[in-house]
Amino acid sequence: MTEIETERLVLREFTDGDAAFVHRLVNEPSFLRYIGDRGVRTLDDARRYIADGPVDGYARHGHGLMRVVRKSDGADVGMCGVLKRDALPDPDLGFSFFPEYWSQGYALEAGRGVLDHARGTLGLGRILAITTVDNEPSMRLLARLGFRFDRMVAMGDEELRLFVSDP
Repeated sequence: MTEIETERLVLREFTDGDAAFVHRLVNEPSFLRYIGDRGVRTLDDARRYIADGPVDGYARHGHGLMRVVRKSDGADVGMCGVLKRDALPDPDLGFSFFPEYWSQGYALEAGRGVLDHARGTLGLGRILAITTVDNEPSMRLLARLGFRFDRMVAMGDEELRLFVSDP
């Protein structure tokens, strides 16, 4: 099982036991606004989300979203990882954090840890990221992580901003 450790955080692969955490995170108003409704209404839905998303990504691509935990007290702060979407040509960085942990540097720290792992351990080159057109906080984070805006892309019925980080 992959684990990434940073100064203040531990990122680890999701398991079935993370269903309550996932259920809470993907139903946060900020998640619903900026990422979208994943239809996770029950713990069984959350277990399916974990199996069909992160766990499938680990098996198929060797990477996926990871649970982010604060070392000092074991608090769940969010999720972050590199995933491979069929709609994009290269892997992309994805992240979501509980609002009570925003503006404390956790997303930046987790993102750096994930990108270092993706490039150093997994040997990934170009990494993408997407945001909704109005997600200014995520765009600022991506800029701090070295991403640059590339173009608008259509995914489903939505126009999203595509960012690129070259090795």
